[in-house]
Amino acid sequence: MNEILQFFIVLPFLGFVFSLFIPEEKERLISRVAFGTVFTQLVIVSIFAVFWIVDGAFDLNLKEFTLMKTSHYEFFIDFYFDKVTAVYLFVGALLTSMITTYSRYYLHREKGYKRFFNTVLFFFFGYNLAILSGNFETLFIGWEIIGISSFLLIAFYRERYLPVKNAFKVFSIYRIGDVGVILAMWASHHLFHENITFMELNNYSLVNEHLQNHTVIGAFIALCLACAAAAKSAQIPFSSWLPRAMEGPTPSSAIFYGSLSVHLGVFLMLRTFPFWEHQTSVRIAIGVMGLTTSIMASLMARVQSSVKSQIAYSSISQIGLIFIEIALGFDNLALFHFVGNAFLRTYQLLVSPSVVTYLIREQFYNFQPKKKTIEDSLPKRLEYSLYILSLKEFNLEGFMNTVLWKPLKLIGKSMDFFNLKTLFIFFIPLYVLGIVFYEFREALPYSVINSLPEIFTFIGLVCVFKSFSERKNPLMAWVLIIMNHFWIAIAILFNDKVDYFEITIYLSGVIVTGVIGVMALLKLKSIEENTSMNQYLGHVYEHPKFAFFFLIAVLGVTGFPITTTFIGEDLLFSHIESNQIILAFFVSSSFVVSGIAGIRIYARLFLGPHIKTYHELPYKSS
Repeated sequence: MNEILQFFIVLPFLGFVFSLFIPEEKERLISRVAFGTVFTQLVIVSIFAVFWIVDGAFDLNLKEFTLMKTSHYEFFIDFYFDKVTAVYLFVGALLTSMITTYSRYYLHREKGYKRFFNTVLFFFFGYNLAILSGNFETLFIGWEIIGISSFLLIAFYRERYLPVKNAFKVFSIYRIGDVGVILAMWASHHLFHENITFMELNNYSLVNEHLQNHTVIGAFIALCLACAAAAKSAQIPFSSWLPRAMEGPTPSSAIFYGSLSVHLGVFLMLRTFPFWEHQTSVRIAIGVMGLTTSIMASLMARVQSSVKSQIAYSSISQIGLIFIEIALGFDNLALFHFVGNAFLRTYQLLVSPSVVTYLIREQFYNFQPKKKTIEDSLPKRLEYSLYILSLKEFNLEGFMNTVLWKPLKLIGKSMDFFNLKTLFIFFIPLYVLGIVFYEFREALPYSVINSLPEIFTFIGLVCVFKSFSERKNPLMAWVLIIMNHFWIAIAILFNDKVDYFEITIYLSGVIVTGVIGVMALLKLKSIEENTSMNQYLGHVYEHPKFAFFFLIAVLGVTGFPITTTFIGEDLLFSHIESNQIILAFFVSSSFVVSGIAGIRIYARLFLGPHIKTYHELPYKSS
């Protein structure tokens, strides 16, 4: 039965690729391909699950193929099937088939009809890859695909200001969660001295043997995973992104933020539960996080004026309870709770337009005074305080802005004196000096060699900070992202004995997609007078090909799994020692911020209301 697992990945991928070549005007064919792909997956999953249960419901593991192997490192694709996989696969296929049927009529004659179904199939492929993953590397590929498809679907109405702005905000939070996954992968390599599979994580004696003498690393991995899960499932302090993700079409809101994508954090906790189940402090932390989220989200849901926001916060509240159930060890209850919450929120979101229309009519004919609620029994000062806090979402947005985004912008703005000319005058000689140091490293003191990796990665991190805050020259912001990768490469060269082939694997994808991005920006500059990033310019309407190729370039240069850079990132991390936490943090932060900065360039140049007024301009609040 193991060999069948790969078909659950191949089928969605083939459906996605086939849908790309269908002409946009053939709506019926597009929707039929999407529904046929997903429904076929549902039937196959159902039949497979029945035979699997009859056969004894044993865990299945399939090592598919090895992408990269060196003397100390192996990057391989691995698939794993157990009860968690079975539930998530079945629910995902069933709900996605319902959504594709609903969307066929809901989005009829919509300008982005084909784009919507392409993105849904792309998401479905990434979802299946993440759910069937048998190790962290395979999981991270699906994790990244889900992240970019989320961005594209939230920004589906790309001629509007708020959907684009909120899509970028959600993508930024997703990238913060990626830090947790990256650091957990790095630490697990050092703990187990191999690319550990989820099948092996279920081996209690193996896990316990490694954790007995490395309790700190074990707690670090568990907390990194919890951070990633919290960001993906909108738990405290990341809860404010989920209502903002509702800017996309109602069907995508239902499938992403009501049922499937928002429960991926729950999946990550369930999948890694055998690793941290005996770490009491971690279980308490996860339980407290879930409880705090559930209480605060319940209060916020009660004061929302939008039905989609109400559903979003209600979903967050229930997911908080699921986290508590997992922390208590009730994994079967958590799975049952996931299924119930996913179906309920999908139903609520799909019928929400009809419900709102009905209630608007009903209030004119059958008005009823507000009934007394439990809040009315509280002291008025406490009631009003809770109301104001809930209305302001407990200032979570301000907290994230103060802790994360303002420091990034301040560091970047402190380098406003840089332009492309001074950038090359300053950084290129400095980089050449670094290469000279590397060639004559044996003559340098050990203390200098030991500190250079952190210095070089910090320079790279400052580069992406400046790229993130750059508001004038998109070409300069793009070059800074590329330079960040070169600083990381030379830092790792100093840090360990790295084969030049490994550096080539890492930088080849950056160079190719970086050149594509430079060519797209220069061509756009030659055609359009305004390419400043002070506002959204919306050039995708007149230059869709430039927008597409630049998006591919952004994904490639920021480590998305379409070039060798994705493997190279994991490969370079294998050369960072377990005691170099600062270096690992700098490198992972550089990867994450470069992704945010790259998507920001794309969003500012190609999305949003068009700068030229002869195009249709919606209101900002639409």
